[in-house]
Amino acid sequence: MAVLAAVVLLVAGGAATADAAPKLPVAYDFLDGIRAELSNPGGSLPGTNDFACRPTARHPRPVVLVHGSGGGRQTNWATLAAVLKNEGYCVFAPTYGALAQQWPASALGGLGPKLDSAWDVKRFMDSVMAATGAAQVDVVGHSLGTEIPTYWMKYLGGGGHVAHYVSLAPYWRQGPDDDDARGEAIAEFRARLGIPAPVRPACPECTAPPKDVNFNRAVREPTPYLPSVRYTNIVTRDDEIVTPYTAGLLDGPPGAQVRNIVVQNGCALDHSDHMSITSNRRSAALVLNALDPAHPRPVPCVSVSPVTGG
Repeated sequence: MAVLAAVVLLVAGGAATADAAPKLPVAYDFLDGIRAELSNPGGSLPGTNDFACRPTARHPRPVVLVHGSGGGRQTNWATLAAVLKNEGYCVFAPTYGALAQQWPASALGGLGPKLDSAWDVKRFMDSVMAATGAAQVDVVGHSLGTEIPTYWMKYLGGGGHVAHYVSLAPYWRQGPDDDDARGEAIAEFRARLGIPAPVRPACPECTAPPKDVNFNRAVREPTPYLPSVRYTNIVTRDDEIVTPYTAGLLDGPPGAQVRNIVVQNGCALDHSDHMSITSNRRSAALVLNALDPAHPRPVPCVSVSPVTGG
């Protein structure tokens, strides 16, 4: 009995140690992501892109953070990467759509043709699922990062591989924008110079978008929403990029699971803008609740500043 008791104590002690991994510090400041990139050029934020991470029974799907235009895997996610890792998620974040592989250009993503970006996201999603053994991921996207994964899901084999889709500052009602124009100009310039488009592997799971439909319409028509995915749109009235902010509020067709949230509803202290909507305690709680609705937590009303957060 003494030996058995000792074994039980050792096992219990080992389990407690494994569960008590040290928590990452959380920076509620969008600019900390830029500081992280400058201090670790081309790197990944602590706790992210660990391809040895294995999802748990509590959080069975990896979370993939998809940055906005001009962002990157570090610059966009100083807050949410640490928050999600501290909650026990396997957290991954690509930099997609960069115009060059050399730093610092490599840290500026989402600037190339959108179709190239969608293929970058596809490759990354495939690698995450292969490494973790997960059949599905959860997506948290910001701005352009709400649009690019949708194309992957609709046309590049991603359908059925996403359970929760959280969009920060989306623009579902908006037509072609500067990102579309820039990407198309780069593709045309590349073609005129005879530079081949990036090589894309065979994709038997891919489906062609409707003919004569641009990227913007291919994402949005007839709806950006897919069945069986739980969608949450989180927008701010103080968004200076997505105008009007209501462009991100879109109900789904019958049967779709869509929740629209305006961060100022119930909290006049929240003055988050297009950047700081990713980097504050209130948004972090909303994201956690969207990813794990079975275990809701209080959403604090805190003062949130433009750009930095809070």
